[in-house]
Amino acid sequence: MFEVTRRGTDRIDVNFSGKLDSDAMKAALDDLLFKSEGIEHGVMHYRIGEFDLPTLGAIGVELARIPRLLRFIRRFDRVAVLAEQDWLRRASEIEGAMIPGLSIKAFTHAQEVEAEAWLAHPR
Repeated sequence: MFEVTRRGTDRIDVNFSGKLDSDAMKAALDDLLFKSEGIEHGVMHYRIGEFDLPTLGAIGVELARIPRLLRFIRRFDRVAVLAEQDWLRRASEIEGAMIPGLSIKAFTHAQEVEAEAWLAHPR
């Protein structure tokens, strides 16, 4: 499952769980790009449930869209990633450190209140 919800003019929420194949990845990225249109200096709330690595076909779809995804990510200043798996939280924060102008902070699902506060009032 990959669900994208636009919340106002500067926020999107993403809920992801399971495994993505190439068709699901294409649909997910199309939805993500469409719903983020017009956002500037936005925030993203990204909740990851049970995670399975995407198929090779899904990775190929993602790689083919790197230029569009780079433009997409520049629309955001902060991303709160909620995940139970420690390695996903660490990988998310490393990714944020590698993208200029983007701050990614990882939380567990139990830290939902802290994640919301950080998105609303960064320190």
